[in-house]
Amino acid sequence: MLRQPKTRLILLSFILIISGLQSCKTLRPSEMFRIEDDYPLSEFEPQEKEYKIKPFDKIAIRITTNDGYALVGLANKQQNQGGGNSERQRGLEYLVEYDGLIKLPTLGRVKISGMTIREAEAFLEEEYSAYYKEPFVLMEVTNRKVIVFKDGGTKGTVLTIPSENLTLVEALAQSGGISDISKAYRIKLIRGELTENPKVYYYDIRDLKELQGSNILLQANDIIYVESKPKYVNRILTEISPYLTLLTTGLTVYGLFIAN
Repeated sequence: MLRQPKTRLILLSFILIISGLQSCKTLRPSEMFRIEDDYPLSEFEPQEKEYKIKPFDKIAIRITTNDGYALVGLANKQQNQGGGNSERQRGLEYLVEYDGLIKLPTLGRVKISGMTIREAEAFLEEEYSAYYKEPFVLMEVTNRKVIVFKDGGTKGTVLTIPSENLTLVEALAQSGGISDISKAYRIKLIRGELTENPKVYYYDIRDLKELQGSNILLQANDIIYVESKPKYVNRILTEISPYLTLLTTGLTVYGLFIAN
């Protein structure tokens, strides 16, 4: 008669363990950016060799004359404040506002969104030529970044895109490469606002043939998610350890106090 409560206790414990492991949320709690099977995947678009300025970009602008004299109110203002060499070379930062306009000294608000760096430099040189003799404009987008997640989302890296662009392979290398649990054939790239139907691309870098025709140049705010192999055995052991401990404790108490 004493076996019945013990059997019930064991069955109840295993029911709790199994029910707790039914969800993928339990086995892979760090997994990110899941999409439904019918989510439309985007086709690769032609590569854009030159970056086009977008709203909310931060632009470092340095304006001089062709003889190297820094114009008042721009780069030399930072020099007078004791800025370092890199700061003097880069110039002051200005924000491209939500409507694509940027507010600059003397000119006020002008629209540069949609232009390449080269086009924007030529445009500002033309605009400033009404006020200064032979202006020379240098621009750089300073906040272009991509985010790389690997190993089931447990490792993340933020990379700055240099002025000469950044490729997918370079981003993976700078973030530590591919680990032994990474799926090199299942690299997800998410582009656009996450809350507004972003574009999703998949890369397979195991074979060079798979990359032919692919656009591997990254854009600002791209998210790279390297899918990984699930470690179900380790996760199951981790998840059931507390239950096994509880079960062992219960059986010990039962054996010491109830069975006797």
